[in-house]
Amino acid sequence: MRILVVEDERQLARHITRALERHGHSLRTEHDGAAGLQAALDDPPDLIVLDLNLPSLDGLAVLARLRQTNSPARVLILTARGEVEDRIKGLKAGSDDYLAKPFSVDELVARVEALGRRGATPTAADLLKVADLQMDVHHRRVSRSGRAIALSPRELDVLQVLMQEPGRVFSRTELCERVWQRQHEYDTRTVEIFITRLRKKIDTGFPAPLIHTLRTVGYTIRPP
Repeated sequence: MRILVVEDERQLARHITRALERHGHSLRTEHDGAAGLQAALDDPPDLIVLDLNLPSLDGLAVLARLRQTNSPARVLILTARGEVEDRIKGLKAGSDDYLAKPFSVDELVARVEALGRRGATPTAADLLKVADLQMDVHHRRVSRSGRAIALSPRELDVLQVLMQEPGRVFSRTELCERVWQRQHEYDTRTVEIFITRLRKKIDTGFPAPLIHTLRTVGYTIRPP
């Protein structure tokens, strides 16, 4: 993948860059938010490793701007340990995953490569449909009633899991395991955030919702 690292701690940025280069990725590094945003807009990467605490423009502002421009890049945010609310804000703003500092470089590489996989689970179907909602799995495109819907890569992953088995109820834990491929810290809040984001983009403005919550059980997608 082509990866952009936006991290103001230069030594940490070097460690991240070297580790990812050893795994065959192409790296570019910026050390402040404004420069990182410009780099992402000028030459869009496949994935961005984004620190939240940045000079000139903080990571949340960078992330918000990227999602406003419908950037397809996957975003892994880096946060200081204990800053739970910042992680939640990052997920709500459109990040695909987070990693708390201090972290092992091996874990960062594993998270990056998990984000780089196309889709949550293998599927032979190129086209998924639930009522008037359609997903082109190969090209990662979603539309409802013919209207294109822009989703972040991780939103696409969650939606794909739901659309592969319409009517099946997925618990929060199972969605975390399917999408993140690991037990995720704060998994309940994380899944709720992504379901809320999907509902806003997919169901708002349509007479019948497709995504449903079964209280204390989980989430499902089904025709009206």
